[in-house]
Amino acid sequence: MNSVVQQVTKRIVERSAEHRSKYLQRLEEARSDIPFRHHLPCSNLAHVASCDSGACMIIRDERMPNIGIITSYNDLVSAHNPYGKYPDIIKKVVVEGGGICQVAGGVPAMCDGVTQGEPGMDLSMISRDVIAMSVIIALSHNVFDGALLLGVCDKIMPGLLMGGLQFGHLPMLLVPSGPMTSGVANKDKAQARERFAQGEISRDVMLEYEHHAYHSPGTCTFFGTANTNQLIAEMLGMHLPGASFVNAETPLRELLTQAAAARVTLLAGQQEKETPYTPIGHVISEKSVVNALVGLLASGGSTNETMHLVAIARAAGIRITWDDFSELSDGVPLIMRIYPNGPGDINSFQQAGGMTVFIKELLENGYLHNDVLTVAGQGLERYTRMPEEKNGRLVWETEPEGSADTEVITTISRPFAASGGIRLLRGNLGRAIIKVSSLTQGVKTEVTAPAMIFHSQDEMAEAFAAGKMDRDLIAVVRFQGPRANGMPELHKLITYLSIIMDRGFKVGLVTDGRLSGASGKVPFAIHLTPEALAGGMIAKIVNGDLITLSGSGVLQLLVSDEELAARPPAKADLSGERYGLGRQIFAPLRKNLLGAEEGASSLFTYDEED
Repeated sequence: MNSVVQQVTKRIVERSAEHRSKYLQRLEEARSDIPFRHHLPCSNLAHVASCDSGACMIIRDERMPNIGIITSYNDLVSAHNPYGKYPDIIKKVVVEGGGICQVAGGVPAMCDGVTQGEPGMDLSMISRDVIAMSVIIALSHNVFDGALLLGVCDKIMPGLLMGGLQFGHLPMLLVPSGPMTSGVANKDKAQARERFAQGEISRDVMLEYEHHAYHSPGTCTFFGTANTNQLIAEMLGMHLPGASFVNAETPLRELLTQAAAARVTLLAGQQEKETPYTPIGHVISEKSVVNALVGLLASGGSTNETMHLVAIARAAGIRITWDDFSELSDGVPLIMRIYPNGPGDINSFQQAGGMTVFIKELLENGYLHNDVLTVAGQGLERYTRMPEEKNGRLVWETEPEGSADTEVITTISRPFAASGGIRLLRGNLGRAIIKVSSLTQGVKTEVTAPAMIFHSQDEMAEAFAAGKMDRDLIAVVRFQGPRANGMPELHKLITYLSIIMDRGFKVGLVTDGRLSGASGKVPFAIHLTPEALAGGMIAKIVNGDLITLSGSGVLQLLVSDEELAARPPAKADLSGERYGLGRQIFAPLRKNLLGAEEGASSLFTYDEED
């Protein structure tokens, strides 16, 4: 094993010992030797079945495992649209495998692409907690012996795992829907957005670009949070091998869905000892979390995972910090390059060998723990063979020798960069994240420039339109943290800053808000903690203050300690961001959200009280 990976794993195990021990103890206490529904009184059990007399008889069976489906289906979001067909496919396979299957419940599935820059975006991060709670409520009937979690995108997959891990004694699989096929190249789409922002093309032309980019069912094709979620799910051992990036609504995708249904039925029926006990709480372990961290860094994935992985791990009694991300990033090379890190998209990655080649390269060079439990069985080496259709059957036989396109997936010996894509920034402003892997080649990762303060995305849009930003600057966008307004994604700001950079000015961004890194190009310090509303130093910056932002790990406000101590923190009127579209009803969740480095969730404060 790589020494850095070993060292970080050891530290995580030690730091997590008390919480993980309690979690595993509760997991063991929740186990049952018979299907859970048979613990219910007769009247309760009768309510589990539908009115169909055949279903009533099946529910009464003494041994059949009952599989619950948690679905994020809606026909608004392209990535979740395919799930409408999944329950019928899954139920047929489960019954054939000797089980019972019921849709236990649904969870909301917001699309950040729809709400980007709109008031609804303030609910996006909080929706992850709502999803987790929805999973818990659906499973709280306590009649299921296993579950399939149907979800893909930004907050949905993390929320499903956070909720599912509260039933850590049950076997569960994540079931992806797959990416859409390639449309307009992501680089061309980004350039079109810059031209539209400058008035060079019309709204109708811009809409044509967007429609050709997002043109069919499945996840978006750039390497943003949705596709990073899928990579991480496979690194955690929660997908079947190679399931992440097979296109939506294809024969191979349906075979993988059928295989997931058959697998969870087998795992849930393990009373016959045909398979080892494989609950989700054992699959997600300290070592599998480290594997996910390595996968994130070696791929240059979304910076949102610096919060999602923290929250997922915490749900399993595991404690990780941004120091773990940073130390691993220094020791893990970047071996994957797709947009925004490169010109290709997720389909280019799949064609180059996808997760099979990616995992094989990291595993053979000692960057991943092989001795982990996965939904496919013991050992991550199971993930070094590709899923294929042969005579109508799904098989895992082929182990690729290497990448089919070394411009997309390279080797450890010839990496795209010697270190991972995400780094921790430290200084008198606090702690923040930067994604260096997405920066355009040749762009300096160190910027020192005067601050220009904004308290909203709209303020920056107005300043750009008025020509006030044509100068060297570090945009400071504050009061965007979890407690302030739910930590919305600030993706659209990159277009303005990219244009200013292209005009020859030095540009950077500092914010306590969220930015996935899908846009790249501009050096940014994001997820700054403490946030402005929680006493963060970002609230004391004034226009014109010099700030140094460096990819080497520095975020420093160049003002003396004495002057900062004498400055009162700025105030912000957030009333307009806390009402409308029902945002007011989320006040209890919002005020209890932990900081970005703690996962930006409101669900784990009970942990600290134990």
